[in-house]
Amino acid sequence: MTFLRNAWYVAAWGGELAVEAPMRRVLLGEPVVLFRDEAGRPVALADRCPHRFAPLSRGRVRDGAIECPYHGLAFDASGRCVRNPHGDGRIPEGARVSAYPLLERYGAVWIWMGEAQRAADAALPDFSYLDPAENETSTGYLLTRAHYQLSADNLLDLSHFQFLHPDTLGTPAITAGTMEFDNDGETVWARRSTRGEYLPEAVARPFGVPYGMPVDRWLDVRWNAPGLMSIEVGATFANLPREFGLTSFSGHFLTPETEASTHYFFGFGLSKALGSRASEVAQYAVDMLMGPFRDEDLPMLEAQQQALGGREFWSARPLMLPIDGGAMRARRIMERRLAAERQLHADAVTSAQAETAPSCFDHGRAVRLVPVR
Repeated sequence: MTFLRNAWYVAAWGGELAVEAPMRRVLLGEPVVLFRDEAGRPVALADRCPHRFAPLSRGRVRDGAIECPYHGLAFDASGRCVRNPHGDGRIPEGARVSAYPLLERYGAVWIWMGEAQRAADAALPDFSYLDPAENETSTGYLLTRAHYQLSADNLLDLSHFQFLHPDTLGTPAITAGTMEFDNDGETVWARRSTRGEYLPEAVARPFGVPYGMPVDRWLDVRWNAPGLMSIEVGATFANLPREFGLTSFSGHFLTPETEASTHYFFGFGLSKALGSRASEVAQYAVDMLMGPFRDEDLPMLEAQQQALGGREFWSARPLMLPIDGGAMRARRIMERRLAAERQLHADAVTSAQAETAPSCFDHGRAVRLVPVR
C-alpha cells in the first residue's frame, strides 16, 4: 500500500470517542483502537494484543488502560503493558503495542502514523471555523468505497455540480463561470465563480437569498496533503462586491482506510457571534449536503474505483480537461511527497545496515563488510 505516513490525518470526530466504548477504525490499512483515558485525553493504539492477537477494541478501558478481552493484559496510552493478571504478574519484555501521536483540534482527533519524532514539526492547515469554542459546528461522516485521491479530485472540481447534482446543488451557470487554479507552496487553490446565477432553492435558503433572484457565487477550494480540504462558498446579489454577501466554510478530510476505501469527514462552522441562526444554518448545511454526497457522489466515486480495478491512476491514461487543473496539481504534489518519503525510508534502511554490518581487518586496514542485496 502507498500512503503518505508522515502527515496528520483525521482519525475521528472528537464526539465519537469515549472512555467506556473503545472504537476500532482501519486507518492507512492498519487496525487502530481509539478511546479516551480517564482524564478524557484521546488515545490511539494498534488494535492487536501481542499475546494472541485479539483485537483490543473488543475490550474495556479501566484506570486509563485498555484491557484485552481475551486474557486481560492491559495497555496504557504509551502502548506499554501495565497489568498482567496471570502467574506472578510480571510484565514480559515484549508486552507492548504501537502507540500513535494524536492532536485534538478543530473538533477532530488527528493521528500521525509515520515517524513519531517528525509529528511535532508538522503544522495543521487552518480550519479555525471548526473550533467549537468560537463557532457553532455540525459534522458528518461517510465511508467511500474508492481511493482517497478520487475523492480529492471530486472536491477540487466542482463543475460536476451541474451534472451530478442538477436538482440540488448545480445550475448551468457553474460550467459557464470562470475558474482559476494556483499553488501557494504545497497548498493548491481551485477557484470558481459565477455571475447572475439562479440558485436552487435548497442552496438559496441558507444564504438568505429569495428564490428566483440572481446572485454572483464563488466556490473556492483549498487543498493540502494528503487530503485536507477547505471549501468557501459565498453568494451576493448580482453585481455587488463579495463583502456584501454571506460566506460559509466547510472542512473536508479524506483519510484512507485501504487503497480502495476512504473515511470522509466533513464539517461546517459559523461564528457564534451570528447568534442562534449560526447553529441552525450549520446543521442545515450538513443535512442538506448529506443526501447528495451519499446518494450521488459516493456511487459515482465507487463506479470510478471499479472501472480502474487494480490499475494505478496514470496507467489508465486519463483524459485531461482544463477543469482538472486543481486535481492535477494536488496529485503531482502527492507524488513528490511520496517519493521523498520513500527515499527517507531507503536511506534509513541503508544507514541501519551499515551500522550493523560486521567488520574484519585486511592487511592492517579496517574493512566494513556490507551485506549483498
